[in-house]
Amino acid sequence: MISFGPTEEQEVAREAMGEFAASAMRPIARASDEASRVPEEFLEQAWQLGLTATQIPEAYGGGGEARSPVTNALVLEELAVGDAGLALAALAPSLFALPLVEFGTEAQKRAHLPRFCGDRYAAASLALIEPRPAFDPLGLRTAAERKGDGWVLSGTKCFVPMADRAQHFLVLARNGGGEGLAGAAAFIVPRDARGLAISAPEKNLGLRALPTGTLALERVELPAEAKLGGAGGIDAQRLVDLSRTALAAVQVGLARAVMEYAVPYAKEREAFGEAIARKQAIAFTLADMRIETDAMRWLVWKAASRLERGLPATREAHLARLYCARQTMKIADDGVQVLGGHGFIREHPVEMWYRNARTLGVLEGTVAI
Repeated sequence: MISFGPTEEQEVAREAMGEFAASAMRPIARASDEASRVPEEFLEQAWQLGLTATQIPEAYGGGGEARSPVTNALVLEELAVGDAGLALAALAPSLFALPLVEFGTEAQKRAHLPRFCGDRYAAASLALIEPRPAFDPLGLRTAAERKGDGWVLSGTKCFVPMADRAQHFLVLARNGGGEGLAGAAAFIVPRDARGLAISAPEKNLGLRALPTGTLALERVELPAEAKLGGAGGIDAQRLVDLSRTALAAVQVGLARAVMEYAVPYAKEREAFGEAIARKQAIAFTLADMRIETDAMRWLVWKAASRLERGLPATREAHLARLYCARQTMKIADDGVQVLGGHGFIREHPVEMWYRNARTLGVLEGTVAI
């Protein structure tokens, strides 16, 4: 029989993340957005949850729990209800560590994974997006060329999470191995690599609490062992599918935040002697928010379930990403409309969520499950 509910263990995890989001994220979300920075104390607090370390095998110092995209989708949704930008910042190390768990060679795992099992936040990231209109991972322009036994990387990446402090980047580049993502590979690039230039933090419309930067790779020379997975490489399509499903889960959380704020507001706000929630147009808008949020969640769970079972999920991940991007933007816009003039002022968080929804719609590779 098909089950549409979480297991007991997943429900416990979801409740714990929901409590953390409410107590540690929501109270600092506005200040973090205004200051365009993520508090160091928050990163350390979030690190203690073990969001990355628990999924690293015990042999490398981790918790040894099986990686579960479904559980991770539940966790991401709850954290994004607290704040999407802070959630992406807290989970940025997973962008580097989890692909190593799945695709790395034994030597690569032993060299890098223990770093993510310590007591302090270990900054690392994934560099996927390139600065051009309508970016598509199928058309990577960052190139990896052979030079002796090693590699030379050339290209530019943008919207790289935590670029201001990440010590290692996982850079996706084409290496002539085939068409589209079949010809893509990932390379471990240290921050101090010769030829790598990292920009100052980008100034973005939304998700301002999340530091992002641009990487300029000018013939960055890397040893042979820098290629993730060695000669076998990686399944780049699966990596993109995992990221798209994760982003969709974040968008579900953001949409929920808007809905859960707009509903009580509409019940309390009065106009012409009655709560605006009793006005048909407002009532229908709130109902649509609930319908679309639930629909988004089912799409995310379907994609995550297939990924967890090792099944092809490109179609499901793409549909979840596309639908969630559209509906989250609509829900955020409707939230602003429900609040009326209050939707445009900083006294209420809806205008911030609107900007975050717009920014999430153009990102790739900023979170993983």
